[in-house]
Amino acid sequence: MVKKWFQNIGPGTLVAAAFIGPGTVTLCTLAGVNFGFNLLWAMLLSIIATIVLQEMAARLGIVSQKGLSQVIREEIKHPILKQFILLLILAAVVVGNASYEAGNISGGILGLETILGTHTIHFGSISINLLSLVIGVIAFVLLYIGNYKFLEKSLVTLVLVMSFSFIITAVATKPAIIDVLKGLFIPKFPEKSILTIIGLIGTTVVPYNLFLHASLVKEKWHKKTDVSLAKKDTIISIILGGLVSMAILISAAAIKTTDINNAADLAKGLAPLYGAFAKYFLALGLFAAGITSAITAPLAAAYVVKGCLGWKDGLQSKKFRAIWISILLLGVLFSSIGIKPIEIIKFAQVANGMLLPLIAVILLWIMNKKSVLGTFTNSNTQNILGFVIIAITVFLGLKGILKVFNLL
Repeated sequence: MVKKWFQNIGPGTLVAAAFIGPGTVTLCTLAGVNFGFNLLWAMLLSIIATIVLQEMAARLGIVSQKGLSQVIREEIKHPILKQFILLLILAAVVVGNASYEAGNISGGILGLETILGTHTIHFGSISINLLSLVIGVIAFVLLYIGNYKFLEKSLVTLVLVMSFSFIITAVATKPAIIDVLKGLFIPKFPEKSILTIIGLIGTTVVPYNLFLHASLVKEKWHKKTDVSLAKKDTIISIILGGLVSMAILISAAAIKTTDINNAADLAKGLAPLYGAFAKYFLALGLFAAGITSAITAPLAAAYVVKGCLGWKDGLQSKKFRAIWISILLLGVLFSSIGIKPIEIIKFAQVANGMLLPLIAVILLWIMNKKSVLGTFTNSNTQNILGFVIIAITVFLGLKGILKVFNLL
């Protein structure tokens, strides 16, 4: 039974790997430090929303045997609207992932530095972080092999390491179970918490994961009857990802100081109270979070370009590799010499703010088309949940755009 379950787990775990990056780790850390267990309900809400949307993307990928960007290209007939949406997708996902990749790699570096210390070399006034090169090489090798099963197993292993690390850390802090349950099921809005609440939802409900999931499931499954396997994989994996995010928040709530800015500070803060092993477990989890996102971000971008431009080649094609190599190289370059492409990141945030609600609407529209999905179209319940999530994504999108222009 367990062996069969492991055989059928995969794409969903990669999606969990993608949304639990350094940004999520940092946000959950700050939520725990500043508000204790009070915002756990926001994580629960975001996990439910993610399961609903990702299940739709997975079902679409298996039944159509096409990626989401390819289906959008084929189903939207109006040429101007089609070009606008495809350009927005390319801008948000490709430019966005390129600009965020340095953060993914830097997050992995924070985990390694907590254990190994800082390792830099100097060329005149330029300092290069050697650990970013290490993470870049690991990500490059796993992606270049171009074998989906090998990539899947590698990432599933890293996600399990990450899950184990963060959950063990949370258990070590011995949280009060009653307080945790209250935080989960009784929504509270502590003073100055609204941006953190929106951030917790926004860092979990991620537009590029919809494209990644629809593309990955068709690498693993090829029959319509496999939809039920994909649904189980999605639910289990995203719940596991949610538990990881909650474990980070719970761990951070144990710290009695607010002088914490990221998970590396959290690791140092936990060490005096819970022993050095808590520090090492948390550092290992942060490394796994960074490297899994450093792998999935370029992979998602390559799948999006492939679908938008109508490429037929697979993981090992030169064009596919050229996309993810470019994004990975930019990430390694920016993280190793400490450059933050602020203007590019702002542009990507605006594009993503526009893309999330738009893609949620388009996905819901496609999921009701019998010409695409036949008998696998949405049920009434799935449509109602979809509309609720669209309302949330519109709110998130507007917030993201306003924040970039300092209007929030």
